Amino acid sequence: MCVCRAQLGVVQELVPRSHLTLAMIPSSFQASVAVFAQIILHVSALDTFRAAVYEHAVILPNNTETPVSQDDALLLMNKNMDILEKAIKQAAEQGAQIIVTPEDAIYGWKFTRETIFPYLEYIPDPQVNWIPCQQPHRGSTCPPSGYYQYNTNVVYDTQGKLVARYHKYHLYSEPQFDVPEKPEVVTFNTTFGRFGIFTCFDILFHDPAVTLVKDFQVDTVLFPTAWMNVLPLLTAIEFHSAWAMGMGVNLLVANTHHVSLRMTGSGIYAPHSPKVYYYDKETELGKLLLAEVDSHPRISPTYPTAVNWSAYATTIKPFPVQKHTFGGFISRDEFNFTELFENAGNLTVCQKELCCHLSYRMLGKEENEVYVLGAFTGLHGRRRSEYWQVCTLVKCKSTNLTTCGQPVETALTRFEMFSLSGTFGTEYVFPEVLLTNIHLAPGKFEVLNDGRLVNKNGLSEPILTVSLFGRWYTKDALSISGGTSNAATTYLLIFTSLMIIALQNTVMV
Repeated sequence: MCVCRAQLGVVQELVPRSHLTLAMIPSSFQASVAVFAQIILHVSALDTFRAAVYEHAVILPNNTETPVSQDDALLLMNKNMDILEKAIKQAAEQGAQIIVTPEDAIYGWKFTRETIFPYLEYIPDPQVNWIPCQQPHRGSTCPPSGYYQYNTNVVYDTQGKLVARYHKYHLYSEPQFDVPEKPEVVTFNTTFGRFGIFTCFDILFHDPAVTLVKDFQVDTVLFPTAWMNVLPLLTAIEFHSAWAMGMGVNLLVANTHHVSLRMTGSGIYAPHSPKVYYYDKETELGKLLLAEVDSHPRISPTYPTAVNWSAYATTIKPFPVQKHTFGGFISRDEFNFTELFENAGNLTVCQKELCCHLSYRMLGKEENEVYVLGAFTGLHGRRRSEYWQVCTLVKCKSTNLTTCGQPVETALTRFEMFSLSGTFGTEYVFPEVLLTNIHLAPGKFEVLNDGRLVNKNGLSEPILTVSLFGRWYTKDALSISGGTSNAATTYLLIFTSLMIIALQNTVMV
C-alpha cells in the first residue's frame, strides 16, 4: 500500500483547454482517491468476481461564498478519504476484487466554479502511464489562465496505476463543472470481464450509457452517483435495478448518503435480479455492500431472454376502458389514470400512442387504499428533454384521487397476481417493482419475452408501484448538456489489459 495523500491530495481535477483531459478525485492513499478502487486477486480469467460498493456519508465543507485555502480543502478531503480507506480495506479483507465509491465522495457538491477550485487537481490521460504515488508532483500543461473543470471518474489497478477516466456529460445542477464537448465512451478490460463507467444523471440518456452496453458489449458498469430519490418512479434502488435488468448487464452502484437530501440507495445488481442493496433513511451512517457476480452475464444460465416489449400489448384486444379516466401528475408529467375499483379485473388506459394493460387480483382491497393504472408518453419534466413512455400501477397517497402520483412510502395491499404491459414504441424499457417501506422484490417478478411484467412465486408484499419505464431516446429534445446523438458521440476508448499481481487481502487502487 502506498500513502501519498499530502503530496497529491486534491480532488476534481482541472483540464487544460488544449486537451481533452479529465477531472477527477484525488487521493491520499490511492484506494481512497479513486471513484473506483480496483482490487484484483487472481491471474487467470474468472467466471465470477466479488464486487463491493460503499455508500458514503460525506463530511461536507462549510458553506462559503469565497474559496477556502488549498490546505483547508485537503484537510476536508483527507477526513473523507480516511473513511473511504477504512471501507476499502474492509472490502479487501472480505475478498473484494473491485470497489466503487460515490460521486462527490470526498468534498460534497454545493459549489460555484470559484469555490470548487481549491479541491481540483489535474489528472492526465491514462495512456501516459501514471502511478500517482510514485509521481505525486506530475503536473498540468494547462495555461495559468485557461482550464476546464470536470466531474470525473477514475479507475486504478492493483499497482496504483491510473487505467481509466471519464468526464460526466449530463450534469444536473452542477454550475461548478463544464460539460465535455461530446459524450465519452470509456471501457477497460480485467480478468473478470469488460467494464464501462459513467456517472449519476448519465444513466437516463442514450450516450454514453446505452452505447457502452449495446455497441461495446461491456459486462459490468461502474456507477458512482449522488442520487436524490424521487418517488414513485425514480428511487435509486428501484430504477438502477430496473436498468440493469432492462439492459442486461451488471450494475455496481455507490450512492452518497445524505438523508435530508433524500440521498441513499446503493446496490450490486445483476441482469436477472438484485444481488444486494441498501436503502436507509433512518441513520447517517455509511454502508459497505459485497456480492459475488458473474463476470460474463450474457453467457450465464440465468441471463434473461430477449424481450419484445410491445408484442403482447399490440396483439390483444384492449380491455374495457373505465368511464372515469382522469388526469393527474407524477412529478411534472401529466398521466392519464384509471382507478382499480374492484379486487380483481382487467384494465386499459391510454395516452396518445401508448396503451397500458393491467390484469390483477388483490388478496383483499383495503378500504383506505386506492390504486390506479397510469399511462404517460411525452417529454419529461421541466427540462422537456427526455422522452418517456411509462405504464404504472401506483398506490395513491390517500383516497383522494388528486393525490395519485404523489410520493408515498407505505402500503398494506397485497396482490395475488398482476400482469402489466404496454404498446411501447421503444425497445428500452425498464421493469420496476417497489414494495412498502422502499424495498425491492427479488425473485418475486419476471418479464416474459412478449413484454409482460408479471408476478411469480406467490403473494407479493404490499406494493407501492409496478411500472414499465420506457425511454424513447430518438425522440429526445436537445438537453441542457448539449445534443446527444449516436453519431456525435466521442468514442474515447481505453482498452487496458491490466497487469495482475496477487495481492492477498490488500487494496491497491
